[in-house]
Amino acid sequence: MCGRYILISSPEAIRALFAYLEQPNFPPRYNVAPSQPVPVVRIVEGKRHFALVRWGLLPSWVKDPKTFALLINARGETAGEKPAFRAALRRRRCLFPADGFYEWKKDGERKRPHLIRPKSGGPIAFAGLWETWTGPNGEEMETAAIVTTAANRTLAPIYDRMPVIVPPEGFDLWLDCAKVDAETASALIAPAPENLLEAYEISTAVNRVANDSPALLEPSTAVSEPEAEKPRPKRRAKTKKDDGQAPLL
Repeated sequence: MCGRYILISSPEAIRALFAYLEQPNFPPRYNVAPSQPVPVVRIVEGKRHFALVRWGLLPSWVKDPKTFALLINARGETAGEKPAFRAALRRRRCLFPADGFYEWKKDGERKRPHLIRPKSGGPIAFAGLWETWTGPNGEEMETAAIVTTAANRTLAPIYDRMPVIVPPEGFDLWLDCAKVDAETASALIAPAPENLLEAYEISTAVNRVANDSPALLEPSTAVSEPEAEKPRPKRRAKTKKDDGQAPLL
């Protein structure tokens, strides 16, 4: 799954890649988490547009959002069959601008966080699905989920899933729901090329959503847990024998 990601490129760099009409200004985010407002790009009336939505898709047929699970990811292999994602895959596909994402590797009872990002740096695009939920009093909420697929060989030792990363030449194929059907667009649901990404372990500080700074991107320098727990033996101080001589001044 993809449960946290980063968006740290400048607004100008994001706009240059996605070519939307708006000119939003937003700060870098080093720890984007579910239920937060996130930017997506979608096509409206034939043009690409920037929008802020909640990360965690809410299907239109849900009666009470409080009783419905937060759908932050949609498995690409089965999205066309699932009631929660089927309509969105046909008519409401979007892209999530990002600069990388976090994943946790199981190590016994522990989970070690890793940062995965493009080797060459710069923003990338996750495939996404969005929906508009309308409440009983006419209130509306726009929500979205990231589409995932099987991990490539780079990520497989860390986790078995990854976000679908759409290359720039595939943006229109994924976004243009009016001209491209779901089956054709689904050809983009595949692991990323092996040479695209790098991955390395980082500090567990990322586990806290409140932590949101460049320090999260630093490689972990912590020693392994067994080494850290080994106490160093205490050395007993030697008692100097009194030889009856006064110290030299």
